[in-house]
Amino acid sequence: MKLTGKVALVTGGTKGIGAATALALARDGADVAINGRREDAGAHATRLAIEALGRRCELILADCGKPAEATRLVEETVQRLGGLDVLVHSAGGPVNGKLHELTPEQWHGAFDTHIHAIFYLCRAAIPHMKPKREGAIVLISSTAGIRGVVTNVAYQVVKGAIPQFTRALAREFADDNIRVNCVAPGVIRTAFHAAMTDAQKKLNLDQRIPLHREGTPEQVASVILELVKNDYLTGESITIDGGLTMRIA
Repeated sequence: MKLTGKVALVTGGTKGIGAATALALARDGADVAINGRREDAGAHATRLAIEALGRRCELILADCGKPAEATRLVEETVQRLGGLDVLVHSAGGPVNGKLHELTPEQWHGAFDTHIHAIFYLCRAAIPHMKPKREGAIVLISSTAGIRGVVTNVAYQVVKGAIPQFTRALAREFADDNIRVNCVAPGVIRTAFHAAMTDAQKKLNLDQRIPLHREGTPEQVASVILELVKNDYLTGESITIDGGLTMRIA
């Protein structure tokens, strides 16, 4: 897919991986709608950076885990920017707690943010892609959905479901030339991992990650950009983790 003149919607696009992805798409020619739940300095900085590239950018506030808001987000993107060709669902956040520590509200909230949001967004977005017979959707999973990790069972479950959601959608809409792919980042230098203790960071760099360094949002964004642009990629889940999930010793 050539991105010049295309329209992309990036949820969670005001910070971290989402912001880096929005900028990468804009650099390649796309106009971009960025989404977050609140208007803050990060949102304004991302919008200004995209506009400085000569691309249009719309900031649309919405909670994607609510069906009406997810639908509104897609429709406002189409109205303001003239269509929708690319959807990247990067909105998310940690859900910490072992099984008996989690409340039902936390459990259901994890599904709202990470799974139900995909259902709502794709149902709203795909009808705008089908008439063009071209579209690209990228979903964000995590290495936590591949390997067992103590203390965040809900997060592991929802992130583990996303690759299968990816394959299901990719198969269903392949005849419409709408491609669906997934990335599973490991330890990336974002606010999500900033809460790690020094001991946890040292363990990651010294023992868990073979490349002995954290990834960056820009490195993840470059993979997402390739998944969007390469029109022979669909149904794939790409792990970007410095080798974290491949090591056995």
